[in-house]
Amino acid sequence: MVAASGVRIGWADLPGRIRERVEQIIGGGPVVEARSQSGGFSPGTADRVRTADGRRAFVKAVSSELNVVSTVMARREVRIATLLPRDAPAPRLLGWFEETEDDGNEWVVLVLEDVEGAHPRTPWVESEIDAAAAALTDLAQALTPAPAVDLPRVPDYIADDFACWGWLAERTPADLDPWLARNLGALGAAADRGLAAISEGETLTHCDIRADNLLVRPDGRIIVVDWPWGAVGPAWLDTVLLSINVLVHGGDASRLLTDVDHDSAVGVIAGFTGYFQWWCRQPPPPSLPTVRAFQRFQGDALIPWLRRHITKTV
Repeated sequence: MVAASGVRIGWADLPGRIRERVEQIIGGGPVVEARSQSGGFSPGTADRVRTADGRRAFVKAVSSELNVVSTVMARREVRIATLLPRDAPAPRLLGWFEETEDDGNEWVVLVLEDVEGAHPRTPWVESEIDAAAAALTDLAQALTPAPAVDLPRVPDYIADDFACWGWLAERTPADLDPWLARNLGALGAAADRGLAAISEGETLTHCDIRADNLLVRPDGRIIVVDWPWGAVGPAWLDTVLLSINVLVHGGDASRLLTDVDHDSAVGVIAGFTGYFQWWCRQPPPPSLPTVRAFQRFQGDALIPWLRRHITKTV
């Protein structure tokens, strides 16, 4: 298995004035402990910090010098985090700010509630699959209808990604799995159906559900973290994304899909598989050297499921 992990800076790597502004948001004196968290691909900080009087927070800070796209995503996350209701199973945003250095390097910093917990185990275990499914049901209820009218819709982010089967058909890699190569047309058609299905709905979805974006609290409840891809779509989408993560880690996702239209689920999983298969073969983006291996791992792990559910074969 390939972990979802990037190469991060830590709390100590932040400029002093950035650390001071974070400490002002948290209160309670200077930060005396900082623990960097693994998972995810941002090159910025992901630190659980504790101040002198015991207050805790989770600090995410990234600069354009590290990765411009990551600063864009941080701003997106700020927008979504400010809209999440308190009853949603998600961390509260305590504060945020931007700062531009003299050389033009831009910092975007989020200070969030520190959630006590750990990522679900992978391969997934049944109790945590059930807890994650329950959390996503609660999340959909809290975020339907979406809390703002001008939010992006899911296809705004992934329409091009679902077109990857067409790109693979035009420039088929020599190392592409033979079954995929024989069924590029059927896979592309399924992805088109999936795109049409996720164009419906009025729920603010997380749109990036993976084990490393979930935290299991000591009481067994699950909290959904990291919201840069939040977008409006169908209430069932996050559950299908959970099923993808269960599948790529070798688990049984069948019961997660019981209440989801079969063609829609197949289409979404086909769409993301095409995305993984195309992008894993491209050069890695700046400061994100491990992302391509993670995409290949996911794209290859989903092939057996697709072979059972794509009915048209050649």
